[in-house]
Amino acid sequence: MMCIRPGYVWFCLLVSIGLVQGQSGKTLSLKNDRINLDWHLTKTGWAIHKLAVRKGNGWVTIANPSGENTLLYAADKPSAKPDTTFTDRTGALFPGPLYHYQQSQWAETTNPVSLNKAGEAYHFAAQSGKQTSANQLQFRHETTIASVETTWSFDPKFPTDILVRQTLTAKKPGYFSLASPTLASVSEKDLAWATVPGYFQGNQIQPNFALAYAYGHGVPSLPVVYRERCASTLCPLVSSKQGVTVSVIPDPSLGRDPWASDKITQEDWLIGLSHKNRKSQLTPTLYYPVLGEPKSMLKAGDVISYTFRYSLTDGDWFRALNHAVYDLYDFKQSLALRQNKQSLTDRVQKMHHYLTDPKTSLWNVEAYKGRSIGAQSYLGGVVGSNKDAMKNSDYGAMWLLATATRDSLLTKNVLPYALNFKLTQQQTADGFFKGAAIGQYYLAKSKKFVEEWGAVVEPIALTYYIMLDVGNMLLFEPDNQELKERLRIGADRLLDWQKPDGSWAVAYDRQSEAEAFTDIKDLRPTFYGSLVAYRILKDPKYLASSRKGADWFIENAVKTGSFLGVCGDARYAPDFATGQSAQALLDLFDLTNDTRYKEAAILAAKIYTTSIYTHPVASHKPKTVNGTAREDWEISQSGLSFEHGGIFGSANRHGPIQLASHAGLFIRLYQLTGEPIFADMARAGAIGRDAFVDAKTSVASYYWNAMNRGAGPYPHHAWWQIGWINDYLLAEANLRSKGQISFPRGFVTPKVGPHQTYGFAPGTVLGEQANLLIQDGLATSVNPNIEAITAVSTDQKKLFIILLNDVAQPVNTTVKLQPALLRTGNGQLTNLTTKQAITSINDTTISLPAYGITTLVYEWK
Repeated sequence: MMCIRPGYVWFCLLVSIGLVQGQSGKTLSLKNDRINLDWHLTKTGWAIHKLAVRKGNGWVTIANPSGENTLLYAADKPSAKPDTTFTDRTGALFPGPLYHYQQSQWAETTNPVSLNKAGEAYHFAAQSGKQTSANQLQFRHETTIASVETTWSFDPKFPTDILVRQTLTAKKPGYFSLASPTLASVSEKDLAWATVPGYFQGNQIQPNFALAYAYGHGVPSLPVVYRERCASTLCPLVSSKQGVTVSVIPDPSLGRDPWASDKITQEDWLIGLSHKNRKSQLTPTLYYPVLGEPKSMLKAGDVISYTFRYSLTDGDWFRALNHAVYDLYDFKQSLALRQNKQSLTDRVQKMHHYLTDPKTSLWNVEAYKGRSIGAQSYLGGVVGSNKDAMKNSDYGAMWLLATATRDSLLTKNVLPYALNFKLTQQQTADGFFKGAAIGQYYLAKSKKFVEEWGAVVEPIALTYYIMLDVGNMLLFEPDNQELKERLRIGADRLLDWQKPDGSWAVAYDRQSEAEAFTDIKDLRPTFYGSLVAYRILKDPKYLASSRKGADWFIENAVKTGSFLGVCGDARYAPDFATGQSAQALLDLFDLTNDTRYKEAAILAAKIYTTSIYTHPVASHKPKTVNGTAREDWEISQSGLSFEHGGIFGSANRHGPIQLASHAGLFIRLYQLTGEPIFADMARAGAIGRDAFVDAKTSVASYYWNAMNRGAGPYPHHAWWQIGWINDYLLAEANLRSKGQISFPRGFVTPKVGPHQTYGFAPGTVLGEQANLLIQDGLATSVNPNIEAITAVSTDQKKLFIILLNDVAQPVNTTVKLQPALLRTGNGQLTNLTTKQAITSINDTTISLPAYGITTLVYEWK
C-alpha cells in the first residue's frame, strides 16, 4: 500500500507492482484519422502524454493534456444549506432582500454541492492500463473507498468522438460521485469560448462571482456544478484559441426526464455539468451521480456505471453544439414526431373570439385622468397589486387582428380604450422622466401606473412601452399626430438618457432620479427605440443614436456573450430579450446595409439557440398528465424556449414556455444563413403543441408545467400568441415561396421576444398586391397539419389561400371554402382554373410535400 497526497486530500492507493510491470510497455494509444491520443505510464500512473486533433490538412497538438481522474466521496449526505455569501460589484450582499423569488434558488445553487466543495476529492492517475482491442483502452484504479474502471474507445460513427465508460464499485458505504477524467485543460489566456448551454457563455473569466453565476456575464471563476433542469443541451464545452472545441456529452439516457411518468420531475438532479474540474481547471466536466442526490448513496459492493463522450471539434462552439443537438440528441427525430390536432391558423381564429369576449379575456375599462382606458386583468405578481393590476401586451397584434378581421368588436370596443391606456401610460409633464413610461401596469383600485418590481424607470421600458407600441400603432395610423408627438418626446428622452459611450442605464430610481442597479449593465436592445423613431419620424439624429447604441451593444454584449433580461421580478436574469436583440440588429442592417449588424445578429441568434431545450429525446413513451393519456412527444420540452434560464430563471421550477416568439426570426435566420438548426428549432417550438392548448379558448398555457390550463392569470398572453403565430407563418410562407409571398414587417413587440407585426400595408402574393385577411371559417383545411393563410388582392378581385404543410412528412388535405362568410368583395368567387362560379368547395384533394407550400387563387366574377 502506498499513501500519496494529490491536491489537498490524503488517500491510500492499493498498487499491485506485478500488475504494473505486467503491462505491455509504457505507452498506450488510440489513433484514427481525426484524433491521436497517447498515454504514458509515469511514476504516479497513466497520464495522457499527447493529444492531437486534425484541423484541415494538418494536426493541432492540444496544450495541457492530463488524463487525471476525480472521485468525490462523503460519508454523510452533504448539507443542502449554503455556507458562502457573495457580493455584487458594488459590494452589496447578493441578490438582496427585495428579490424573494430568487432567494431560494440562490441558496440551493450556492450550497457546497453546487459550489463543488462538498465531500473529499480523490484525484488520481490510473495505476493499471491495457489495450483490450485495437479500438479500446482499459484503465483500473483501487482506492480504500472504491475501485474505478474506465474504458476509452472511438465511436465508429463519429470519428471525432471518444466514448468513455466508467464503473465504480464501492468498498464502504457513503455518497459517491465520479467526474469525467480531465482530457486536457485550457489556460485562461487561451480561452476562446466556454458554455454550459442554458446557463452561461463567454470568452473570458469574470472575477465577480455573482455577475458570472447569476447573469452569465463572463465565465464563472469557481468550478460550479450546474443542474440539467436549465441546461438547454447537455453539452458543456470549452473552445481554445487553437481553433478546437472540446465537449463532454453524457449518454442521453442519463439526464432527468421532466415528466417521467404521471407528475412533474423537472427538478430531479441526476447529472452535474461544469466548465471546470474540481481543481478549477478549464475543461468541460460531468459528474455522475451528483453527490448527495439520487443514486449517489451506495453500500459496500454496490456498482454504478455511466457512459459519456468527449467530442473534439475542428471548429467553434456552434459547430460542436450542432453535433450534440443533431447527432447525439437526435433533434430531427424529436421534430419528425410532431403532429397537429389543431392548426395554428385555427387557433388564431378561435383566440379572436376569446379576445372579443370581455368575460373570457378579462377586459376592463376604467376612468383615469379624463380618459376611458382599457386593458386586461393581470393576476401575476406586481408590487402593490391588490388583484387589480391591468396590462396590455402586443399592440401590433391588436391592430393586426382588428385590421385583418374588420371586426367592430375590436375596432370599437378594444382599440380606442387600448390607445387611451397607452397615452396615459406615458409621462408628459416636464422633468427628468418626461416621455418615459410611468409603469407597465395600471392598478385600478389605486388609480396609478406601477412597474413590475419596484419604483424604478427603465430606458428599456421606454423603448418597449412607448416607442415600440406607439410605433406599431403608427404603422396602422400614420396620420395620428398625437401618437407622432408622443413618439417624438419618447425618442428625445431616450436620446437625453444615452451615455457618451452609446449605452443606457439599467434603471433610474423614481424618487431620487439616481441610477439604479449599478452592479449590472444594460445589455439589452434599448437602442431599438431610436430605430423606431427614425423609421417613423425620419430624423437622422435618431438613427445616429440607434447605431451608437448598437455599436456599444455589439462590443459589450454580443461579442462577449453577456446579456440582460427584461423581467424585473427575476432581477433581469437573461431571457427572451437576447433573441429580440438579433431581430433588432437585423432591422438596423436593413436600414443601413452595414454588414456588421447582420453578422452581430447572426451571432446573437446562434447564442439564442442555447435558450432552446434539445433534450430529452422525444418518443412515443406513454405518460399521464392530469388524468389524460399522452405520448412523451406531446409534452416534450425539446424545441421549447426559456422565459429565462440560468440559475435564476423561471425554467428551474416551471420549465420552458409555449410563447415561441423566436420562431419567425429563426425562419428568417435560416433563410439568411442556411443553418438548419434555426428552421428546425422554429418548427419544433411551433408545431404539435396541442397538449398545452386550452380546448375551450385555444389559448396555450405560458409555462410548460401548467400543461393545458390555458391563459390562467395572464389573459393578455393571447395577443402575444396571435402575434408570434402570424410572424412565424408569414416567415414560412416567404421562405417556402422563395420571396413570392411577402408582407412588410413592423416592429418587434415588447417584451417576450423578436416577433414582429404585419397587416399595416399590402404585401405581395405571386406578383399581386394583397392584404391579409383573417376570417373564421372562410378557408379551412380538414387536415390540421395544413395551415390556410388568406389574403385578398387590393383591387378586391382575387382571394388567395396559402397552404403550408407544418410537418416533416407529405400530407393530403381538402380545403373547405365558404365565400359567403367574406366581409369584402362583390359577387361570386370563380375558380380560376375552371372559370366556374362557386359558393363553396370541399372536395378537391391537395397534396403537399414535407414543409411544402401551395397557393390557391380565386377571383370574383
